[in-house]
Amino acid sequence: MDQFIVNIIHRPEMVPEYAEKVTGQGKTEDIGRKALLTESLDIFKTQQECAHKNGLKTTIEMTYASLFNEEAVALAKEHHNTYGDEIGLTLLGLPCKEFREKYKTKDFCIWMFSMEDKKSIVNDVFEKFHDTFGFYPESTGSYYMDADLINYIKETYPSVKCAVATCWEEGPKAYHTCNNSWYTFMDGGPWAPWIPSKQNTHAPAANKEEDSGIVAIPHLSRDLIACYDGNGSNFGTHPQNVLRGMIYDSKTWEYPYLYNLIDQYRYLAKFNNGYAYNMMFVGPGWMNKMGRWEAPYELLLKSYEDGCAYYGKLKKEGKCIDMTMSEFADFYREKKTYTEPECALWRDILYGSKKQLFWYCDPFLRACVNMDQGGAIVDLRPYVAKLEWKVGIGTDHIQDASYPFLIQEKYRAGYFTHYAGEGTVRSAKLTYCGEEVDLCLCPTHAHFSQEGNTRILTLDPVTVEFTDLRLRLQTRLFFEEGASNIRIERKILEMSNPDAQVELNEYMVACYGTTEYTEDMAGITLSAVKGADTVTLPYEYKCREEAVAGADSVAAVIPQICTRVSMTCSHPQAEGYVKEGYAFSPMFTLGYKAMISDKEVVSTWLSLEKAN
Repeated sequence: MDQFIVNIIHRPEMVPEYAEKVTGQGKTEDIGRKALLTESLDIFKTQQECAHKNGLKTTIEMTYASLFNEEAVALAKEHHNTYGDEIGLTLLGLPCKEFREKYKTKDFCIWMFSMEDKKSIVNDVFEKFHDTFGFYPESTGSYYMDADLINYIKETYPSVKCAVATCWEEGPKAYHTCNNSWYTFMDGGPWAPWIPSKQNTHAPAANKEEDSGIVAIPHLSRDLIACYDGNGSNFGTHPQNVLRGMIYDSKTWEYPYLYNLIDQYRYLAKFNNGYAYNMMFVGPGWMNKMGRWEAPYELLLKSYEDGCAYYGKLKKEGKCIDMTMSEFADFYREKKTYTEPECALWRDILYGSKKQLFWYCDPFLRACVNMDQGGAIVDLRPYVAKLEWKVGIGTDHIQDASYPFLIQEKYRAGYFTHYAGEGTVRSAKLTYCGEEVDLCLCPTHAHFSQEGNTRILTLDPVTVEFTDLRLRLQTRLFFEEGASNIRIERKILEMSNPDAQVELNEYMVACYGTTEYTEDMAGITLSAVKGADTVTLPYEYKCREEAVAGADSVAAVIPQICTRVSMTCSHPQAEGYVKEGYAFSPMFTLGYKAMISDKEVVSTWLSLEKAN
């Protein structure tokens, strides 16, 4: 029987984000304002009541500020004893008079502090928690927690077994929709729970040696299409996300999308050996008495009551299990192995299109396959590099915690570019008598299956029409657990002229980066290998190309992100080629070209390795 797990997480954030400016409108800033503290605590009580009356237990993530509030502490103890709620400790909600007096800053994102300050803050907060409750927490979290921070917490406070550790695809898209003011970049991580590696929070641990010692959960469960295409803050199972996205009937105050989104997460059990996960993580600032996101308080309250009621209904029907964070961490470690991937064949539930994306994540790579573009790979992150990416003041990445990409259609154009240049994508082209068709222009749909340790994506056949030839082609993608590669199989099912041959060009256009802006490609080396012979091409922006008939492999080494990416091909006469880009189109291309006939099957492998 499928298991659908939900974490309901609340935090008594005494000084909620945004709320001081609303509560104290027209007054000098005062984060100790009594009206602010009173309202925040009242909203926390309301949120707890919404969960409890629907038979749901919560994880109460105490903030630093709430540890100085006797009523908040008393409520947490009471609800722990009465409802079985877990008392955890979040590193959100740091701002309060005590914090600002000591650290002399308005910074509140724990991963952005210097490492020295991170350690000091963790010690202050955890020891205050222990002084207050007499024990150390088993769960913690933030919007993002870098690897050095997680490693320090686990070493110093080994009781911690679970943490909110990243916010899915919260990068440039979120930054732009916050009027270029939300300086938090954390694209490229898992969308579902995982065990972070000691080297990089985003990259899951491949074995016990890499295990950071905690189970990580995402900050909110996002819509894996709408969030990827646009601002994730509008598309999540946090009910007020749905209101912020204006995805409700303004007359009836109904929001079927919220329930569809929860159900879509339930459906992910079909791709993950009968297991699915969902969470709500809510602070009081979202239910301000003066309203939020053009919605009055009454609608904010109704949406949260209805959201909890839906989970409560599912629980009563035996379709949902509510867990605290630490309970879930124990469950996850019993349920999952290190190399077991997370898969999501996600369909559009917002706009009514037939669009599908397939997301795949394991300790070696994260990939997204877009069926609207013929099964092209449109996002690829080389987790195999386990890139050590220090974050915060005093490092090379003060705000940018994202895991770098090799392919990213939103930031590096994808297939659909303007008059010149190329975007990053892994696709194929068919050529016949001078006519060319890219499979990116052939929308299709996918079906998921599993054979042993291999997850298979089988695409519906597409029809390609040239002036004098019509053919049907089917694509399958194979994700073998632990293999650190993706095999793509193309099969010609039929041709209008069975004696014809077409050229198949399997290609990958790639680069590296974390934002829309290009990085320096100098230092990248392209190569084509056949036997003992290797042709190399150091990247110099000269638009050069090298090709080798019957190449064993074509590859690129990107030292900036410690990654080697390569392609191999099953066709013995295939020509392997590599191309460097130019300043206006700073990409590189790996590919194979081969002549194929009716009923022929050709496979190519895209492989990732760590490059020291």
